[in-house]
Amino acid sequence: MKIYISADIEGVTGVTHWDETDLNKADSQIAREQMTAEVVAACEGALQAGASEIWVKDAHWTGRNIIASKLPKEVKTIRGWSGSPMIMVQELDITFQGVVFIGYHARAGMATNPLSHTMTGQVASVTINDRQASEFLIHAYAAAYLKVPVVFVSGDKGLCADVSQFNPYIQTVAVKQGIGNSTINIHPELATALIREGVAKALTGDMNRFQVTMPANFITKIQYKEHTKAYLYGNYPGANQVDACTVQYENKSYAEIMRFMLFAMSF
Repeated sequence: MKIYISADIEGVTGVTHWDETDLNKADSQIAREQMTAEVVAACEGALQAGASEIWVKDAHWTGRNIIASKLPKEVKTIRGWSGSPMIMVQELDITFQGVVFIGYHARAGMATNPLSHTMTGQVASVTINDRQASEFLIHAYAAAYLKVPVVFVSGDKGLCADVSQFNPYIQTVAVKQGIGNSTINIHPELATALIREGVAKALTGDMNRFQVTMPANFITKIQYKEHTKAYLYGNYPGANQVDACTVQYENKSYAEIMRFMLFAMSF
């Protein structure tokens, strides 16, 4: 069994302030260590369930956060950013049997994480077919396009609620809850234990239960915080600016939606 793990940091237990997500700040070291520990736990759960090969995408900011020497030897890591339209699931293909998201977080505008955002802090909201989209939803559809199911997600309580509404079969572990500009976090060791157990459980049994039906057509809207961004990205081929701050793009192929998002949210 070949498993893909995409890891972010704003949904890791304990991570509360932007300084903890910035490699240039001293506060980031503890966050990096816990991000690594949660990824290690996911790898151990996958191995327990029978995985023989695991690929891990470091999907936060520079893509160089995970301490690779602490990962199991069966793991290949993807560091940095290639420019692939698959963005946070770069190198995912049909040879994988399942996808795991670790440290993911609430979408822009949600009050369940003080670090909530969608791809970039310059975006106010993203919708896909009128559904408010998080980074989870964007990349869950990318996986579904390849017919590879997302089986497990860890992150904040609000994101986990969104995941369950999207597909109640996906295993989730909420490691934190945002209250205003603060967070309530479970203990780091409890987080890793629950992630290890949850991933192992998710990868045991019929994987078809995680598959989602792809819409026949996709209408994506990106609302920017600054009208100048909407003017700029409204010039993307096939896109149109629907109001001062919003750009819309429609396509039947989700691969083309991802290509649009790569350019429209890369600053």
